[in-house]
Amino acid sequence: MADYTFYTNPMSRGQIARWALHEAGADYEQVIIEYGPDQPAGFVKANPMRKFPTLVHHHGGHDHVVTEAAAICHYLAEMHPDAGLLPDAHEKADYFRYLFFAAGPVEQAVVANSMGWSSDDPQKQGMLGYGSFERTVDAFESMLAGRDYVCGDRFTMADVYVGSHVDWGMQFGSLPQRDVFEAYADRLRTRDAYKAAKDIDNTLIAEREAANA
Repeated sequence: MADYTFYTNPMSRGQIARWALHEAGADYEQVIIEYGPDQPAGFVKANPMRKFPTLVHHHGGHDHVVTEAAAICHYLAEMHPDAGLLPDAHEKADYFRYLFFAAGPVEQAVVANSMGWSSDDPQKQGMLGYGSFERTVDAFESMLAGRDYVCGDRFTMADVYVGSHVDWGMQFGSLPQRDVFEAYADRLRTRDAYKAAKDIDNTLIAEREAANA
């Protein structure tokens, strides 16, 4: 049995977790899950929310379930310290700040903007948690300016999650085209683990499209 069972769909946030698995050098078995009610019992038991990605770590005689893409990324970095993806002591502030900024305000702002949800009322903007899409994007740009990666000059697991938001945003227009975002995404796309993971998901997507043609 592989160390990890990876429940995913190639057209989902599972792409983030697959990249993280490859960066960590993890031994995993994928289980492709379709959207809809007819899903394997093992997946539903592991994650009653029926969300992708879901990771099950078979370790120490126990099955450890990890959900939420940001949590999966950091968990894999912790479980595979030899991969060198964890932050050093002086990098932890940026590592966790950026990781949770992307998982919180950026994710919320991008989704809300795509749905057409917004408010000009300062009080309601405070309730939203991210203020406004424009403010979040400007803050995101300023945070990434003047550095190659989240922790400065060194790639860490935070870049898998943060970078996935930027990479996706540049490809599909969920973030505005800005030089800082484009340069960051371009750096990440050169990584061997990124390319290997994307090749798998892109092949799965192409196979599905061919089958449905």
